[in-house]
Amino acid sequence: MTAVELSSGVIEYTDTGGDGPVLVLLHGLMMDASLWDGVIAGLSGDHRCVAPTLPLGAHRHPMRPDADLSLPGIARLVAEFIDRLELTEVTLVGNDTGGVLVQLLMAGDLSPALGRVVLVSCDAFDNFPPGLTGKTLVAAGRLAPGPFGLFMQQLRLRPVRRLPIAFGWLTKRGDAATARWLRPVLTQPEIRRDTVWQRPSWKLGQRHGPAYEARVRDPFDLYSGKDRKPGAGQRRSAGTDASARVASAREQALAVFDIDPPFTQTNLKARYKVLVKMHHPDAHGGDKEAEEKLKIINQAYTTLKASYFA
Repeated sequence: MTAVELSSGVIEYTDTGGDGPVLVLLHGLMMDASLWDGVIAGLSGDHRCVAPTLPLGAHRHPMRPDADLSLPGIARLVAEFIDRLELTEVTLVGNDTGGVLVQLLMAGDLSPALGRVVLVSCDAFDNFPPGLTGKTLVAAGRLAPGPFGLFMQQLRLRPVRRLPIAFGWLTKRGDAATARWLRPVLTQPEIRRDTVWQRPSWKLGQRHGPAYEARVRDPFDLYSGKDRKPGAGQRRSAGTDASARVASAREQALAVFDIDPPFTQTNLKARYKVLVKMHHPDAHGGDKEAEEKLKIINQAYTTLKASYFA
């Protein structure tokens, strides 16, 4: 992993390099850049994927004692990071509290390098911090670093890590990653100092939501996972702009194939072959746009097979 020294301290990051479109991937509280390993593995072939480990509790290098580690301060740190790496036309992707940082960057016009943003299952509006985990973090963050450290020691135990007030469903496929994320805050007093949330940051949704809404002007899409209905946050986001559209991945795939259920697997495969033949790059002189269209077709085919014939 590479590292860069910024105004607040050393930031480690993953950078796949390359000349493709730039993705900057932001994780949430008590996580590090490894959250995105699977995504990077899938996208690094034709994208430059950059994933910093931010000072949100799982970082290994303590920040300077005078560093501004409020969430607006960390958003400015992300802008500094993008500027230092001289990244342009960035697609900024935020998951969990990383999504809050994306919204703060949008609301404050903090980075002119931003070209697009993607908010992935993240905090928004006044739903911050969300759920039992968020409420637990607020309560623990009011402690001094010493008591906070004692409180966090409970998370050495796997059954505690798997509780709804801790990592909960994140441990569904094993908790090796969550155990690794916790190691810095459990073993380094300076990291605990960085992580204690004695900061006026928790009402960000109420303070910054209107600014965020006011700056969303371009058309945007909102997606749900397979077979999931849009949540309240998605419906509210759609209400911020008349051009917004809430759609599931399955609905998007149906639109790509221009078909409506019911249909047989044979019908689906036949339609797939027609689209591939129509949009294959070889039929368009190796055109890049045709390559992108073919990727979309392949993904839509995978989605529809999984949705209707798995």
